[in-house]
Amino acid sequence: MTLSEAEQNQILLTILDLKKDILKMIYQAQSGHPGGSLSCVTTIYLLYNKIMRIKLENPQWDERDIFILSKGHAAPALYAVLSKLGYIKRSDLFTLRQIGSDLQGHPVKNSKLGIEISTGSLGMGLSIGLGCALSAKLDNEVRTVYVLLGDGELNEGSIWEAAMAGSQYKLDNLIAIIDRNGIQNDGSTEEIMALEPLADKWRAFGWEVIEIDGSNLNEILQGFEKCKSIVGKPKVIISYLIKGADISFMQHTHKYHGHPPNEEEFLLALKELEDIEKELKRGISHNV
Repeated sequence: MTLSEAEQNQILLTILDLKKDILKMIYQAQSGHPGGSLSCVTTIYLLYNKIMRIKLENPQWDERDIFILSKGHAAPALYAVLSKLGYIKRSDLFTLRQIGSDLQGHPVKNSKLGIEISTGSLGMGLSIGLGCALSAKLDNEVRTVYVLLGDGELNEGSIWEAAMAGSQYKLDNLIAIIDRNGIQNDGSTEEIMALEPLADKWRAFGWEVIEIDGSNLNEILQGFEKCKSIVGKPKVIISYLIKGADISFMQHTHKYHGHPPNEEEFLLALKELEDIEKELKRGISHNV
């Protein structure tokens, strides 16, 4: 699948809207994780709109593909996408982390809203995804399970236990996506617990490895297409991304991993997104 320039521009405009909502809900809550939400929202949006087998009118469809946000602190990105799809009312986004809200700081299973699994304790998502994928195999179901992992999350030993089991059971219906932005809560992943050579590690565990530029829409789609052609083993997409993408002062820093913007920062961040949007629309109008 290759997107035309017009298709790419429309998706990029939608993603800018999603990023605005992410910032708004975290700012209003004065709690949350902007950095990792901004880095992975494009991946989540494309999964739901271009990759996964789902029925928008029936989030509980028995034959649907499964998405698990293992890096549960990036819940605002998931909620924003589910809202864009119509699963969550947009007004409800701004109840993030409030008492009584369905949209807590980490996803809580809610089939009606399209939230498949409760996550947040890092390292759990791949094991859950492995169980879903193995169950689908045993029941002869045509279902793919997608698990989005943070790169800092790979510090958890349970990730590598699941990786061994995925290879052992030849789960070619299991696809892991790593948000490889290089930064975790306390700093650089390579300073805290070095991951490199990351691709070689996954290959050694028996996985097919695909490396992509996670900001390139066509590379993302082509990476998932390649996954579909590989049988007999689980797949992992290492997606090179930018923490806090599109917000100049949030990029490449751990400061906004779990720190909400103040009013000045929030308004500046919105302006930067609006400036990108204006430039993109200007380019579109020139090409018409």
